[in-house]
Amino acid sequence: MSKKDNFNNLFEELQGQFDLEAPNNGHEARFLEKLEANSSTKKESDSKSFWKPFLAIAASLLIGLSVFIGINQQPEATGLASVSPELSEAQDFFTATITEELKKLDTERSPLTENIIYEAERQLKTLESDYTVLKNDLKESGNDKRVIYAMISNFQSRIEILENILDQIDDLKNTQNDTEITL
Repeated sequence: MSKKDNFNNLFEELQGQFDLEAPNNGHEARFLEKLEANSSTKKESDSKSFWKPFLAIAASLLIGLSVFIGINQQPEATGLASVSPELSEAQDFFTATITEELKKLDTERSPLTENIIYEAERQLKTLESDYTVLKNDLKESGNDKRVIYAMISNFQSRIEILENILDQIDDLKNTQNDTEITL
């Protein structure tokens, strides 16, 4: 059987079942108005969507450029690290040692040791502000060896203060323990 015969058979079977009523008056005009309104909305959205790909590309380029600039910016070395790799290692060593000693100091904090620790922190703040001045002097002096030596001495002074304070705290605790034992 051919396709033409299938269609003919279909129409013969559906004979009399088709909707033969005419649409209401003005149906075609209403349909065309809706169609026109829908197509004008689509034209407006087409003009808006025309810029979307360009905006997306521009945003992608802007993000990519900012990431590229952010990655390529190297942090400026300050202090001894700006002079040489050896002095950078020395600065890292001093900084790590000071950090370690400060942690020890914090573990020893108690009402008994509060005044000693407060005095140590005050001295350390003074040395840190001196170090900030020395960093500026180093930039201005063009890596003058006297300034470098002063910076190293500053680190050493901070470490000595921390070690002395920890020794004083140990002595104070031992004295306190001896007093408690004798009572």
